[in-house]
Amino acid sequence: MSSGGIHRQEVAEAARAPDFSALAAITDAVEAGAGLPEILRAAARALDASLILIDRNATVLAVAARSPADERSLMRNSDGVSTIELKVAEATVGRLRMRTREGAPDGALVRLVTTLIASEVERVRAPERASEEAATTFLHAVLDRCIPGREDLLARGKELGIDLSAGGGVVVVRAHPRVATEDDWRRRLLALSARGARSIAPGAIAAPTIEDAGEIWLLVPDGDGEASRRASSAILRELESGLAGFAFAIGRSRHAADPLDLHRAGNEALLAVNVVEGDHEASELAFEHTGTYQLLLPHMNDPAELKRFYSETVRPLVAYDEQYETDLLGTLSTFLECDANVNATAARLITHRHTIRYRFERVRELTGLDVSSTDGREKLSLGLKAMRVLGIAAPRGPATEPGAEGGRVPR
Repeated sequence: MSSGGIHRQEVAEAARAPDFSALAAITDAVEAGAGLPEILRAAARALDASLILIDRNATVLAVAARSPADERSLMRNSDGVSTIELKVAEATVGRLRMRTREGAPDGALVRLVTTLIASEVERVRAPERASEEAATTFLHAVLDRCIPGREDLLARGKELGIDLSAGGGVVVVRAHPRVATEDDWRRRLLALSARGARSIAPGAIAAPTIEDAGEIWLLVPDGDGEASRRASSAILRELESGLAGFAFAIGRSRHAADPLDLHRAGNEALLAVNVVEGDHEASELAFEHTGTYQLLLPHMNDPAELKRFYSETVRPLVAYDEQYETDLLGTLSTFLECDANVNATAARLITHRHTIRYRFERVRELTGLDVSSTDGREKLSLGLKAMRVLGIAAPRGPATEPGAEGGRVPR
């Protein structure tokens, strides 16, 4: 190899060599408690890259970019940006997005730097997580009536920064992905819901359900119900702008003047979210707007009677629709909404009226209830309401049964 070639190789190797002074700067920043932004800047020098640090709630914690263009590229996760998952003891604590100047930095160096960053994120976030766990425990204790005394409840709430002395309200939020999405969207759902509520009521507490099935419960300090209403609207705005590709359902309780009545408020919010989830034209519903569904509220604590009534009325229709991909249940619901008018039902479903009559014959065969009689319609209507209150989703499918040639039911 010529002397010029050797020189160029030495320069290249020197360029790829770890910047030990930058590594020292990272450890100095960690030891001094300088904060994540300073640690990320030192990491960017060590890796010769632009970096952005994001926590597991998709919140940006720090940015160290060489230029505004690099920062925009990192924010958008554009081509040429690599993402590294930050873990501590197998638990994900965040993500690091990296855009290098030329070639990829040494793998061992990347691992060392990212491990240091992950450990610092874990250390910084630990008190916050402990606070989140305490808030979750308190919220569930309130809604499950595990705190019998008013003064004890208020004192425990104040320790967490929520003042319930003037009462409060409960909001339940659900999200369903319409497209493939990241696994950690539930954490983002929690963060956005909490942000929306706290923009109106700073002391609001948010917690996922134990099952963590895309459902968030929020306890909102509220003197007259107005804060809960505004918080519900703020949550919906946050979700629509920050969680694209999802369908949302939000239920809101009435104001509970006595904090010991928040258990009842929780049932109201749950009933409201179950009702609005079956409405394809709305995303948000207050308990006071649930109409006759309110009559079923006493059964929320012990839904055995609701389940029995559902089983004896519309459950056979659900099973039939699931098996044959028909829409007997949807046709029945539309028929009741159209004041039992067959022609109006056929027009709304873009289906021939003979098809509608054929479906109602099948409804009678399956349930023993005739939609042409007042008693039959009332029982089927209550069965549909029980189904919604229980949170049972209706199967939807094309009408492929005999007699459906006049049209297909929209999915």
